[in-house]
Formats: sequence, structure tokens, C-alpha cells
Amino acid sequence: MRRHTVAVGKALAMGTMALADLVLLVMSAFAGLLTIVGLIFFFPPVIRAIRWRTAMARRLTGRWLGIEVLPSYLPPPPPVRPQPDGWYRYQRQLYKTPWWPDWNNRTKWIFTDPATWRDTAWVLLNPIVGGSLVLFPLAMAGYGLTLPWRWAPQAAPLGLAMAVLGVAATPWLLRFYGWWNRLLLAPTARSVLAGKIRRLNQVRLDTVDSQAAELRRIERDLHDGAQARLVAIGMTLGAAEELIDKDPQAAKALLAKSREASSTALTELRDLVRGIHPPVLAERGLGDAIRALALDSPLKIKVTVDLKSRPEAPVESAVYFSVSELLTNAARHGGAERVWIDISGQGRTLRVTVTDDGSGGADPARGSGLDGIERRLAAFDGILALSSPQGGPTTATIDVPYALVTPQGDTPSMPRWKYAAVAIGWCVGWLPTFPQGLVPAILKFTGTEDRSWFLALYLPEPLQWPMIIFNILLGMSLYGMAIGIPTAHSHKHELRNGCI
Repeated sequence: MRRHTVAVGKALAMGTMALADLVLLVMSAFAGLLTIVGLIFFFPPVIRAIRWRTAMARRLTGRWLGIEVLPSYLPPPPPVRPQPDGWYRYQRQLYKTPWWPDWNNRTKWIFTDPATWRDTAWVLLNPIVGGSLVLFPLAMAGYGLTLPWRWAPQAAPLGLAMAVLGVAATPWLLRFYGWWNRLLLAPTARSVLAGKIRRLNQVRLDTVDSQAAELRRIERDLHDGAQARLVAIGMTLGAAEELIDKDPQAAKALLAKSREASSTALTELRDLVRGIHPPVLAERGLGDAIRALALDSPLKIKVTVDLKSRPEAPVESAVYFSVSELLTNAARHGGAERVWIDISGQGRTLRVTVTDDGSGGADPARGSGLDGIERRLAAFDGILALSSPQGGPTTATIDVPYALVTPQGDTPSMPRWKYAAVAIGWCVGWLPTFPQGLVPAILKFTGTEDRSWFLALYLPEPLQWPMIIFNILLGMSLYGMAIGIPTAHSHKHELRNGCI
């Protein structure tokens, strides 16, 4: 009862808003007429009002109806940049300020975006579709309640039935209304592709910047560390060479110092190579590499690994250094003592969860290295989810989709209701297809009078062929269900794991 009461309240609210869209529709029609006569300045404000209204519809559809509808607009144009002479260009025109080029670009973007016209079509049809869908059952319920007062007390059962039917149909009509909103307001393939291209361009730029910064770091470490020590070793050996005849003891001391410096330089070079790509990561994989990282850390770390396949080397490297950065943050900024690392596979998604008992309060905007982790993972469509309340604990979850290879034949079994539906399809499908469908059709063609147990032949003549066709279609549908359910289940699993 509470569910239907809530549905009625939502229907009243959404129906009222749908009827209020008539005002926006009149404004849009007026702005369209002004645009036709050349007053184009009135068009962008109305489009902004329409987009504000459709954004509200998307939010309410997701929050009230449980159907998520994402924005469907193409990426806006970037702001114009001045030429070397300081002027701003739009096509063949030059402007002193960027206002006109920006306005022209945004107006062209609004006109050429298909989502603009889909939003306009939604505003045009929503007063009819939305208003009728959500207000009609309520009107039927109200009419049913007033029916005994209009006619006679004998009409009370009919009125009560109409009221109950109207209230009961409200949740289903709300679902249909959510589907209608998603049909017109959800992203199109073009807008999704444009968003992905824009994101890939940004990721490419971030990856190039990260690689350049990494090369500068390696060059700086070589120049300030190993290279300086090697130069010092060479100078020390030169001094020892000059003293070997005059003062052998001093030459021996210099040689011992050179040997220590060479050992230190070798250690620095190993650390540098380990910072580029740890040998244990290349030889033994991500799990053992993080275990080795845990042994070198001053924290008490427990590592759990459950991977059936190994990710690609670039993914392993990105995840390894991301975990290393998280451990550094836990020790340096969070004051943690214990850390739990869980590495597992969710289908083809690689998931790494790092939890520490530190003080919490981690924020990527504060420059604690988390922003760099996000940029590193973005190159592989990976994400970093962070939960770090004040006082701790801090939980960081790394998800990299399509990083693992799922073994063939690892499709999970179907639920019992699917098995039952497949069994019903194979066991019952023959009955309407052949004995009650094709065989009566053959008897009709041949003019045989024997009706036997063929139910369609006992009907009046005008209804026999429709019943025969219905039986054939019913049987073919049952066979199609029996074949399609396992196929759809396997396809859904492959699609979820990124195998296709």
C-alpha cells in the first residue's frame, strides 16, 4: 500500500510538471518565430531553459523511477585563443575581444547538437505523454470514487474497482514514463563517441606529460646521483694513480674509498632501475612484486592475492606504482601502522583494495600524490575510488577494466528460473506448433472434414485461421525462448567481462 501511495505522489508531481511544460513550449515557439525573422539572440536563452528542464527530468527519472538517464550533449567548444597579433578569429572575421567568437561557436554548437532537437521534441510531447500517462490513472481513480454519488449506490463496486485499478496501474505507468524519458533524453551513440574521443585526447595529453616528467626525473637522478659518483670515482682513481709510487698507503686509502663509492653508485643504479620497472614485477608478476614491496615497507602489511590470470605488463606497472604511492601516503601523511592489500579479479576487471588504519582525511585536491595515481590509471580506463573520513580508516580501491583474461568456459551457470523457462520451451513448444498449428493448417488446405482434437477447427470459420496462425507463432516463440535464453546469458557474461 505504501508503494502505491508513494507512486501516486510521484505521479501527481511529475504530471503537474509535465503540464507546466506548456509554458516552456509556448516560449520555445515564440523564440523559434523570432529566430526565423533574424532575432537569433532569443534562441540560446530558451535552449538553456529547455536544457535546465530536461536536466531536472533526468535527475527525477533516476531518483524517483530508478532509471538512470545521463546527459546526451556533445562536448562544448573550447574557448577561442588569440592569434599572435592579439586578435580573435571566427571564420573570416577578426575581433578585438573573444566575446563574439565564443558566442558564435556556442550558438553553432547548440544548433548542430542533435540533443538540442531531441530535448525540444521531449518538451513538445511531454505535456501530452507525461500528463496523460501519470494523470489518467489518477483521474480514473477519482472518477471511480465519485461514481456512486453520480449514479446510484449500486455502482459502488464498479467505482471501487475503477479506483483500485487506477491506483494499481500508477507504478507501471511510471515505469513506462521513465522508459519514455530515457528514449528521448539518453545519450546517443554519437554523443557517447564524442565524449570518449574527448576523454581519450585528455588522457593522451596526460600520459605524454607523465612520461615527460618521468624522463626528467630519471635524467635528474642519473645526473645528481650515479653520474656524479662515477665522476668522483674517476677523479679518486686518478689521484690514487699519482700517489701509488710516492705514498702507497694513501693510494690504498683512495682505492678503498673508490670501491665504496662504486658500491654506492651500483646501489643507486639498482634503485633507479627498480623505480623504472622492478625486476620482480617482470619476473614473478604483480602479486609477488607487491609482497616484495610490503617487505621493504616499515608498515605491517598483509597482502592477499586471488588472480587466475596475469595482466599485461603496462597495467602491472601502473598498478604497482599506484600501490607504492598509496603506501607512501599511508606512512607519510596518514600515520598508519597496519595496511591490508587485497588483489583480486572481478571478471576481467583487476581490483586492488588498499586499507590502512591511519588518521584519514586524504584528498586528491591537496596534492598528496592521489591526483598522479588517477592520471596514471586513466591511461588504461582505470579509476581510483577513495574513502577517507577524518579519523580513518582510509580505503582506496583501484579498478582497471578489461585487464585480465577470463578462461574459456568460465561462464557461470544460469539461475533456476532460466532453466525452467528453457525446459518449458522445449517440452511445450511442439504442441502449439505442430498438432495445433501446422497440422490443422494442412487439413484446412486439403479440405479434410475430420476435426479430431484440433481445437482451432472447432471454432467458427472466421476465427479458425487466426487461431492456427496464433498457435504457430506461440510455438515458435517458445522455441525461440528456449534457444535465446542460454545464448543471451552467455552473451551477457562475455559482454560484462569484455570478451567481445
